[in-house]
Amino acid sequence: MNERRQKSYSVRIEAAELARSRQHPTHQANGDEERYAGDRYFMSFTKGLIHNPNTGLLQDPRDFVEFRRAIDDGFIDPFTDRVRHGAKYKVVNGNIVEEENPNFLDGFRQWEAPTAGVVHDLEGPDAQAVTMPPAPPLLDATGNTNPELIFEMAEVYELAILRDCPLNDFECNATNEKVNKSIARLNCLDYIKDQNGRPRKVNGNNCLDKNTVFRGSSPGVEVGPYLSQFLLIGNKGVNGDNGVTKGKIAYGVLEINQQVPIATPGTNYMTDLTKYVEVQRGIRQERESYDTGRRFIYTPRDLATYVHYDALYEAYLNACLILLGMGTPFNPSFDHLSGGGVAAQDPKTRRHANGFALYGRPHILTLVTEVATRALKAVRFQKFNNHIRLRPEALAARIELLRSGNSIDRDLLPEALKKNVQGFIDKLEGNGTCGLNTSTLGNISAIAEGSYLLPMAFPEGSPMHPAYGAGHATVAGACVTILKAFFDTSTVLVKDSSKEYRFKRMEEGDKLVAFRVNGCNRTALKERTINNISEALTLEGELNKLAANISIGRNMAGVHYFTDYYDSVRMGEEIAIGILEEQALTFPTDPFVLSVPTFDGDVVRIGRR
Repeated sequence: MNERRQKSYSVRIEAAELARSRQHPTHQANGDEERYAGDRYFMSFTKGLIHNPNTGLLQDPRDFVEFRRAIDDGFIDPFTDRVRHGAKYKVVNGNIVEEENPNFLDGFRQWEAPTAGVVHDLEGPDAQAVTMPPAPPLLDATGNTNPELIFEMAEVYELAILRDCPLNDFECNATNEKVNKSIARLNCLDYIKDQNGRPRKVNGNNCLDKNTVFRGSSPGVEVGPYLSQFLLIGNKGVNGDNGVTKGKIAYGVLEINQQVPIATPGTNYMTDLTKYVEVQRGIRQERESYDTGRRFIYTPRDLATYVHYDALYEAYLNACLILLGMGTPFNPSFDHLSGGGVAAQDPKTRRHANGFALYGRPHILTLVTEVATRALKAVRFQKFNNHIRLRPEALAARIELLRSGNSIDRDLLPEALKKNVQGFIDKLEGNGTCGLNTSTLGNISAIAEGSYLLPMAFPEGSPMHPAYGAGHATVAGACVTILKAFFDTSTVLVKDSSKEYRFKRMEEGDKLVAFRVNGCNRTALKERTINNISEALTLEGELNKLAANISIGRNMAGVHYFTDYYDSVRMGEEIAIGILEEQALTFPTDPFVLSVPTFDGDVVRIGRR
C-alpha cells in the first residue's frame, strides 16, 4: 500500500515537473491599446462602458483605465466598486448622468469571466503558459493601413451579405452570383495577393474560389461540402435504428436532432447608431426572431444560430458519439495498449478483455469535454489581460463615424487616425472597380439602412468580452485535437458492402460518399457518391472542417474575425496536447504513444516509449 502511495506521488511530481518545464511565454499585444489611448481607446474593446450617443465612442477614457485596472487586479468586486457600467449611466449634452430607465438598470449584461485567466489549474498547461501572437494592428509595419485587417474586416462584411445564401453554393460546382461577386471583391483586395500574415487557402491561380473561401486553413477543409459531416449526419441507435441519413444522434437511449431552429431570413440587428450605442452600453436586448419549425444547417444564418446557443463542446461530443456509433477505428497506436484499437476489433486479434474505462468510450467521451474548461481559462487571459481587441461591430462603427459623422464628431479624432481609417473606406469602397458593379461597402449599405455599420445576426451583437482569441475556436482546437488523438484520422467516409455508413479504411465493395442538405427539402439530407479518391472525406479533414465551421460560424454572426479563429484553434491544440502529455505519465504498464495530426498538417507524437 505504501509502495502504491509513493508511486502515485511520483507520477504527480513527474506531471508537475513537466508543467514546470513549460516556459511561460511573453504575452505581446499589437500595441493599438497604448497607441490610441489618447483617442478614446479607438482600437480597443470598450463594450459595457459609457458610450457617446453621437459618435458611438467611449465617452470618458478614465472608465477604460479603471476597467483595465480591475482586470489586472484579478478580483470581481472592482468591476462593481470602481468600474461604471454603461447601462447605469448615459450621456446627455456631453455630460454623464445616471440612467433612470428601469429596464436598462435591471437588464444590463455582465462582462463574462474577466478574471478567469488568473485561475490556476492542476492538469495541462497553465492558462498563462500558452499564448497567441499579436492580432493585426490598424497599421502595418510600414505605417500604412494594414492589408490583413482590411481583408478580414471585408470577410466579416461579406459574410453578413451572404448570411441567407445556401451553404451548398459555397462549392465550385454551384452557381450563385451573389457568392461569386463576394469572392471577386475579396480577390480584388491587396492581402490575398501577398499574404503576409495568417494564410487563406487559395486555388492554383493564387485566388479564392468557392472551395477555399471562408473555409479555414487546415488540411482537408477545402474538400467536399462546406459543412462538416459531423454537423449533419447521425449514428446508429441502441435498437439498431440507423439515424445517419436522418441526422439523429443516439445519446444513450436519448436522441439528438441535428436540425436547428430557423432564424428569420433577412433579419439583421444593430444597423442604426441609436441601437448600436444601446448595445455597446451593455443593455440587454430581446432575443432574435424565428420562423416556425427546424431544418438542417442550410445557410450562414443557420450556422450562426447553432453557435449562438451551443454548449461550446457540443459539436465535438456529438462527433465523438457519431464516431463511436459507427465503430470508427481508434488510433492504430492503441493496438498495443490495454484497450481498443484495430486489433481489439478484428476477430483474429481480439483480446478476451478490453479497455472501456481505459482507452475506451468513457475515456474519450470524458476527455473530449474535459479540455474545454482549460481552453476557456487560457483564452480569457488572452482576451482580457493581453489583447483586449475590439469586436468587428465596433470597428465597423468606427468606419461609419469617419464616413458620415458630423464635423464636430469627427474633430474629436486626430487627422492621422482619420486618414488611416479612411484607408479602410477607400479599399472597401474601391474593391467594386474590378469589373463589378458594387463594392463591399456598397452592398453593406444596402442592408444596413444606408450605413456602414455591420449588420449583426444577434440582437445583442457580440458577447461581453474582447474578440481575440475566440472562446469557440479555442475550445474547438482543444476538443478536435483530442478526437484526432483517439481515432484513426486516415479513415474515410464510406457506405460499406453491408450498406452501413462508416469512417474506415476503404476496402473492396465500399463506396465513398458525402452528405449535404437537400436544397428542395431542407429537413432531409442528400447522399452523393464520390468517384474520385482525391475527393474522399477523410476523418482528419472533416474534424478540421468541424473546427473551422464552428469558429467561422461566429464570423458569420459578425462577432469575430478570421485571425480569432486561426490563432485560437492552434492555442487550443497546444492545450490538449499538454493534457495528453501529462496523461501519458499515468499509464506505467503501456507503451503510450499517440500520433496526432495538427492544424498545420504536422504530426505530434505523445507518450512514453
